[in-house]
Amino acid sequence: MSESTPNRVFITLSIMLATIMQAIDTTIANVALPHMQGSLNATQEQVSWVLTSYIVAAAIMTAPSGFLADRLGRRRVFIVSIIGFTFSSIACGLALNLDEMILFRVLQGVFGAALVPLSQAVLLDINPPEKHGQAMAVWGVGVMLGPILGPTLGGYLTEYFNWRWVFFINVPVGIASLTGFLLFMPETDKAPYRRFDWFGFILLSLFVGSLQMMLDRGETLDWFSSAEIVIEGVLAALALYLFVVHTLTADKPFLAPAMFTDRNYVVSLVFMFVFGIIILASMALLPPFLQNLKGYPVVLSGLVMAPRGMGTMAAMLVVGRLVGKIDARLLIFFGFMLIAYSLHEMSLFTLDVPAKDVIYTGVVQGFGMGFVFVPLSTIAYRTLPPHFRNDAAAVFSLSRNIGSSLGISIVMAMLAQFTQINHADIASLMLPFGNAGRLLSGFTDMSTGTNADQMVALLNQEVTRQASVIGFLNDFRLMMYLVLASAPLLLLVRMKPSRPAGKKSDAEEFEDGATMMMD
Repeated sequence: MSESTPNRVFITLSIMLATIMQAIDTTIANVALPHMQGSLNATQEQVSWVLTSYIVAAAIMTAPSGFLADRLGRRRVFIVSIIGFTFSSIACGLALNLDEMILFRVLQGVFGAALVPLSQAVLLDINPPEKHGQAMAVWGVGVMLGPILGPTLGGYLTEYFNWRWVFFINVPVGIASLTGFLLFMPETDKAPYRRFDWFGFILLSLFVGSLQMMLDRGETLDWFSSAEIVIEGVLAALALYLFVVHTLTADKPFLAPAMFTDRNYVVSLVFMFVFGIIILASMALLPPFLQNLKGYPVVLSGLVMAPRGMGTMAAMLVVGRLVGKIDARLLIFFGFMLIAYSLHEMSLFTLDVPAKDVIYTGVVQGFGMGFVFVPLSTIAYRTLPPHFRNDAAAVFSLSRNIGSSLGISIVMAMLAQFTQINHADIASLMLPFGNAGRLLSGFTDMSTGTNADQMVALLNQEVTRQASVIGFLNDFRLMMYLVLASAPLLLLVRMKPSRPAGKKSDAEEFEDGATMMMD
């Protein structure tokens, strides 16, 4: 595919439908979990696997999408992925118990993993370099708006139809996208003799799966006092070490080491990892804050969060025209400062915070995310050789997926710990001779013991509520610090307009050197 690719508009439309369908499923089930819990007869801890099973499966299967595209061709991979994702969505909607739901969500993640990275690679291929910024803006709309609008759409479908419709809604979208690919998507060159590094893939999968299990179950099992958590931590560390060693020493590893000699690409991976933490972790924290502490109904909490997507879309429309005219590092820095400012404002929330303040911070954060995502997606491939594009796009999406899955687990674990610590601190102030003690003493003198017990229970409930609020605010503040700490990495990004004729990139020189050594 090249600049003269026919039917570019229809290919882009088909790609956007597939991208939005996959991205929106990362969050659309969030608000429906309480309804699923009752229907599937599951506990709160068990039903959370409906979310993490999908994210982990997608993260693991993102990495080999570049190999599959080279071996089978992008068109065939897209078609198989869309068909598999659509049918597994139907199966999720028809699931009768938790085991079936988790199995079908894993299949959703497996089939949907290739859609986002390959869609990015296709848009870069069918557009000339001077239009890459606009192409990444269009692609970013799907990747960004999907997770942001997921809770709103999921809340509406759950409230007015049934939680099963959060999966059935994928059917018409999948059919429309599949039709577009069948009619307009040309096939790309294939590398039928490219070998697959099964050992490297297994090591990477073991690392991601073990780390996610450790973070998901650590708080419940009291972390490293549990043998299971220790085993999962050791497996994750060992798998990562062996994967790095294998990648650097194997003749044809799962991921080409030459990709990681490109400084722009590596810095972009770090930023995308942080970005993945922020976008989904904040989305995971706001619904319980609004519903459990503020008492918002499902639909209202979704509507309050929806304007975040408007901020993102507005930023995408603006930044797509600015990329190439303004230093991309300045655009990313501006976006990160907006995100940090919004998180600072969120760290000042109280139980009396009005809905307009929640909407305002969401719009600012969404606007900042739009200013980060598009230029970051552009500079990641600025100095990287085109023949690395399939694998590079897969790892780029993998870093975002891992950041998202780990971010959710970490902020939820930190929320539980912060709540416990804050509860103990607040309760320690309830001394017998303090205001609360005198209030309870007077209440006991005036009433029966049972009423006094009720008063103590109510007081404990309010202490827990206030401790939870402080826990949420601490999480928002930690994410703000993470954003600020990562901003100086922009100084490592090179903004060369292009390589001189005949001059090879660092990755190409590394690859040529490695080839000579092996020969």
